[in-house]
Amino acid sequence: MQHTSPGERTANTPPPPSTSIRGLFERVLPAFTPIRTTEAESILRELFSLADIQIGGTRPGDIQVKDQRFYERTIRGASLGFGEAYMDGWWDTDALDVTIDKVMRANLKQKVKGSWRLKALTAKAVLMNLQSKTRSGPSVEAHYDMGNDLYTRMLDERMVYTCGYWKNAKNLQEAQDDKLDLVARKVGLKPGMRVLDLGCGWGGMASWAAEKYGCSVVGVSLSKDQVALGNEMWGPKGKKLDVELKLMDYRDVRGTFDRVISIGMMEHVGPKNHRHMMEVINARLADDGVALVHTIANNRSLRHGTAWIEKYIFPNAVAPSLAQIGRAMEGLFIPEDMHNIGPDYDPTLMAWWDNFDRTYSEISHRYDRKFYLMWKFYLLAAAGAARSRDGQLYQVVMTKTGRVQPDCRKL
Repeated sequence: MQHTSPGERTANTPPPPSTSIRGLFERVLPAFTPIRTTEAESILRELFSLADIQIGGTRPGDIQVKDQRFYERTIRGASLGFGEAYMDGWWDTDALDVTIDKVMRANLKQKVKGSWRLKALTAKAVLMNLQSKTRSGPSVEAHYDMGNDLYTRMLDERMVYTCGYWKNAKNLQEAQDDKLDLVARKVGLKPGMRVLDLGCGWGGMASWAAEKYGCSVVGVSLSKDQVALGNEMWGPKGKKLDVELKLMDYRDVRGTFDRVISIGMMEHVGPKNHRHMMEVINARLADDGVALVHTIANNRSLRHGTAWIEKYIFPNAVAPSLAQIGRAMEGLFIPEDMHNIGPDYDPTLMAWWDNFDRTYSEISHRYDRKFYLMWKFYLLAAAGAARSRDGQLYQVVMTKTGRVQPDCRKL
């Protein structure tokens, strides 16, 4: 008779799921010996049942397996194996966002641990500064310089690639316009102000501040495609706004500004550079100025992102936690307001997915079927994660000590 220690199981004697699943994954993930397909399927069926997901079921979010190798690949690779198996067509679902929402609510990602790839990512994050100046450029290029033909079809007219604000909005354009104006009002933009936009993207916020509030705006980004198209849209060849987008690392900016805004950059800065980012904002902001940081945020302090996101979508990116943001600000800024609009990322991502899916045929000659599935997994999985409240979106308004409190809390 085979004896079974707590948290382990044999193929013939399944133990209680609450303890067995985690024990199984901790045992089999590091192993390089083959796992029987029947055992792998049994493990995954039990695991997904905890999230009310049926393999072979017919409800929204249930999984249809098309290749039996899916089971072992997911067990061995966790999120990476799960995502890669989807890209290879080994499984499907009629509602990927629902699947991921259920996975997150059941906290399955905490039950699937032990992958050597994940441990390697952790070791790299501890030993290296993954977002150093020499590494930041290639990381940005890998995502944002894939092609403006993709982003012009997916995004709104101002090319805003961050969470919209859906409180009163009926569509993506309204949500992004409302977000930009919310930021403008929170920092109190006025005509003639000099504004710095760190991580400016294609210049959506910069153009709004210049066009709607009469500000002079300098934006910086490490994406060549963003800077080129943004200057074409808003500069002398476009709307002729007082906007200058520069291909520059945020650490190299000089000068003093009345307002400093960063929308969607802190996710790419990395834990080892959070403090320096705040020091840069502090150095560039006038003593009576107001700053705002808009960032995706994790519920826990992490050193790196998930293995699939790291490999295919955002190399070296990891969203900060509220604790990490607070530590980075400490002694430099007073947090005047903290607004969480995390749930608004769900409709934003679904709108991006609808735009991408609707126009994909126009660019399919440049982005193959595997890219289509990768991008679908990225957008819909992120929507499901936002829906489950796995991540947040914070807008933090900050001032230096001694300044009169701004009216940002009334908005």
